Amino acid sequence: MIKKKSGKKTKRKRTQFSFNLPDAGEVLLAGDFNQWNGKKHRMKQNSGGIWEKTLVLKPGIYEYKYIVDGKWQTDPACSRNCMNTFGSYNNWINVPENK
Repeated sequence: MIKKKSGKKTKRKRTQFSFNLPDAGEVLLAGDFNQWNGKKHRMKQNSGGIWEKTLVLKPGIYEYKYIVDGKWQTDPACSRNCMNTFGSYNNWINVPENK
């Protein structure tokens, strides 16, 4: 049986992550969008000392955390958090659908 594709495609959206820690040596972004593998999304530090990474994500809710110099850390600029299976917290972001 051949499945019919719907004519409606889910548009991905550019999603900006930023972390203000100028003294950090390395910041990685990990979340359920990359199977919690921070090495997939190394962040780059801009001239103002802010670490940045832009991802193109499908609409949905994603949990994430930063790995700062080898240590897991939540996003202090994000008040949305949820408990994870390790008894600590993750942040989450909602990527809305295009309308």
